[in-house]
Amino acid sequence: MNLLNSPPSWPQMYLVILLRYLIVASIAYLIFYTLKKKEWAYKKIQQKLPTRKDYLREITFSFITVFIFAGVGYILFFTSVRSHTMLYSKINDYGWPYYCASIVFMLVLHDTYFYWTHRAMHHPLVFKWFHKTHHLSTNPSPWAAYAFHPLESIVEAGIIVLIAFLIPFHRGAMSLFLLLMIVYNVYGHLGFELYPKGFSKSKIGRWINTSVNHNQHHHFYKGNYGLYFLWWDRWMGTIRGDYDQEFEAVKSRKP
Repeated sequence: MNLLNSPPSWPQMYLVILLRYLIVASIAYLIFYTLKKKEWAYKKIQQKLPTRKDYLREITFSFITVFIFAGVGYILFFTSVRSHTMLYSKINDYGWPYYCASIVFMLVLHDTYFYWTHRAMHHPLVFKWFHKTHHLSTNPSPWAAYAFHPLESIVEAGIIVLIAFLIPFHRGAMSLFLLLMIVYNVYGHLGFELYPKGFSKSKIGRWINTSVNHNQHHHFYKGNYGLYFLWWDRWMGTIRGDYDQEFEAVKSRKP
């Protein structure tokens, strides 16, 4: 999809975002909840499985979220608003090093944006209006990646608005960022831990978010607010004290 020439219709944009969600979540669900369901049951972070009602709710709200994401993206990049953004068309305008660095910066910026908006949405005054819907998944599945209340969906879409007006970005870099976002989001809600034993205590791993970490957030509602990284949680003292212990317990299980 070209962000500059032959702009798509809004339904086409909706379909692209929806397919990205469905493909990534479907692959994860097929592997962990269907093909390897019995063989890998001992690896499940929370041993029970979500119900069909949970899956249906998560998918339904995710479809609504995609609707809102597509609307925000269409307004930003396929209307007159685009001329005010920092989108550029030729990689040579900034070069390949910047192209790659811009993706990293998007991830870091998104992690910061997510941490603070996430914590804000846990405030008692706004929780039930914004974030409660997502937390109905106390035992999340891959389908929960976009299972937001419409108001939270607008907040989540805010990172694209921020990027669009804050840093120069190429359409390809934005597409890669969005792909990484859904992949890591699905992993965070997977219900299974993919990183190896000891990872959470390693020099690099202690700064990287994991499925166990985010699963604890869904299970207990408090602590572990990060998305890709754990530095804000560690700096602000919001990482759960039992995180490392839980990680090791999950990774130490035997068939």
